[in-house]
Amino acid sequence: MNYEDILIKPVVSEKASMLREQNKYVFIVRPDATKTQIKEAVTRLFKVKVVDCTTMNVLGKMKRLRGKPGRTASYKKAIVRIAEGETIAAFEGV
Repeated sequence: MNYEDILIKPVVSEKASMLREQNKYVFIVRPDATKTQIKEAVTRLFKVKVVDCTTMNVLGKMKRLRGKPGRTASYKKAIVRIAEGETIAAFEGV
């Protein structure tokens, strides 16, 4: 599995931007990715030192379309804490 395949996309939300002040970055990752694979992928792709990684499986929300019940897609989310003083340039808009 390539490192680019593990990280699907970064999460850009108000809560994720507040976590950035604590050196935490949020990514949507592959459902079968482990914490060590996620740490290695962030380290290799962004050239930063990963201190901690927290993962969670997010269940899709119940929705209705034309009166029929359905569910949005479920996904896996990872919150990665990097070393003090380092940043990921892709999030900072540089």
